Parts: sequence; structure tokens; C-alpha cells
Amino acid sequence: MPVAAPALDDEIERFWTQLGLPGLIDVHVHFMPDNVMRKVWAYFDNVGPLTGTQWPITYRGTSEERLELLRLMGVRRFPSLLYAHKPDMAEWLNGWAAEFAAAQPDVIPTATMFPEPDCASYVEAALRNGARIFKVHVQVGGFDPRDPLLDAGWGLLADAGVPVVVHAGSGPTPGSFTGPGPIAEILARHPKLALVAAHMGMPEYDEFLGFAERYDEVRLDTTMCFTDFTGDEAVGRRLAPRLLDLQPKVLLGTDFPNIPHHYFHQIEALVRLDLGDDWLRAVCWENAAALFRMR
Repeated sequence: MPVAAPALDDEIERFWTQLGLPGLIDVHVHFMPDNVMRKVWAYFDNVGPLTGTQWPITYRGTSEERLELLRLMGVRRFPSLLYAHKPDMAEWLNGWAAEFAAAQPDVIPTATMFPEPDCASYVEAALRNGARIFKVHVQVGGFDPRDPLLDAGWGLLADAGVPVVVHAGSGPTPGSFTGPGPIAEILARHPKLALVAAHMGMPEYDEFLGFAERYDEVRLDTTMCFTDFTGDEAVGRRLAPRLLDLQPKVLLGTDFPNIPHHYFHQIEALVRLDLGDDWLRAVCWENAAALFRMR
């Protein structure tokens, strides 16, 4: 009998226990310095006029409270995805993230980059310092991922095999350089780049799934996909056969804590794709465990 979807956060442990998993690995979780997180929340508090939809933050609390919530739900490993939106910010964020991960053994050491002259030097330093995942936010950063100042950084990540979660889809609002076009050029230039398409490239799902089908190291995270909030459940049903074929390349992501729904609903949205328990086991644990070489 297929596993039942959780209907409350308190039922998430039952979900992964029934799948025979030791917990969950979520590749799209945000922890940032408090002043930066407050600015992110302020953006979502005021995003209604831009998107036509209010975006309440469900898990607004201190870092300690949010860490405890993840652990109570059985999220065993997660990054502290942070991102720069202006010069002279990324290296400072990388330092903060390294200290945060050193103090929290379940946090995957995280870093970011931004198009600026010293990008390659601090990317190399972050990799040397143990960063195991990067985040690049094309929409918020408002930069062209093809910027020559980023090229060495992409190359370093490709050579290191370190995954980079890239928000390049045009949701929730398009940016000057969002969409599949620029990313297609990055992948053509760096075909071994371990790119994880945040939100599966929402709303340009077809194109970003195409990248995962075409390139060995391209993966997709599930962040907010097929939820009631995004209203794309029907899209999920249409994409289900391709997602089944891409089973080894789909990773659980949620956008915790910056989500306008409860954590369990992301899992519920995946269960109702009806792709089977093996697919859920791969998405919720096995694929990320292999990517990060976890035992």
C-alpha cells in the first residue's frame, strides 16, 4: 500500500518512517545573518502588489527556533542557502555561512558568488574551506549569469563537482536575466556543472527538465512545485512521466522558512503526483545522500 501523505507537520516523521528512511534531506533551506533575513522577509511582506498574491512567512522565528523545527520534523541535513544581491557581499556571507555550519553539524556548508572582480578568489577560498553547496539567485541579484566575472567561478564549481542551486526561472516574477536562455549558454560552456535548478525552473519547467535530461550533472529541486499556492498541480500531472524518468535527479527542496504554507504540504504535493514510494525515497533522501556522499 503506498505511503500516505502527511496532513500536519507532526505527521512528517510517520511519512519518512513508513518509507523506511532515516529522515529527510532538504537541499533548499535558508539561514542567513539576522539582518539579511529580516530584509528577505520584508520583501515577501510587500510582494503582493508585484505578484498579485500575498506571501505570508509561515516559519518566522529565530535561527534557534527554526533549527529546532527542522530537527523535530526529521530533516537530517540541509544547507544555509544565502545569496548576494550587490558587490562586496558574497565573501562576507560565505564567512558567516562557514561559521554557522561549523556550529551546526547537520548544516551542509554553503557559499555563494556574485559577478565582481574577486569572485574567483573567494569561490576558490570557499571550496578550500569546505563548502559543499553554492547558491546563485539570478532573479534577486539582477545579474546576467553569463557575466564574464562569473565564468571562472562556474568553472571552479564544475571542476570541483560541487552543486550550485541556481534560481533562474522566472517565478514568482521575471527578472532581466531569468529564464532558460542564459542558463543554456552556461551549461554549453560548462557541461559538467552540477547545477540544481531551484523550483525546477518554475514556470519554465519544460526547458529546465530538458537540461536535466540532456546534462549528466543537472538536477532539479522540488521547492514549492505543484503546491496549492503555486496552483500548478495540473502541471505536475503533465510532467509526471518525465519526473519518473528523472527519478535519480530530483531532490527535495522546500524554501523553509520563507514559505506561505506548512512544510508538510510540499511533501503532500509530491505524494499526490502518484509516482510511487521508490520515487519518494529517492527524492526525499537517496539522491541527496548520494550527491553529498553521505553514508
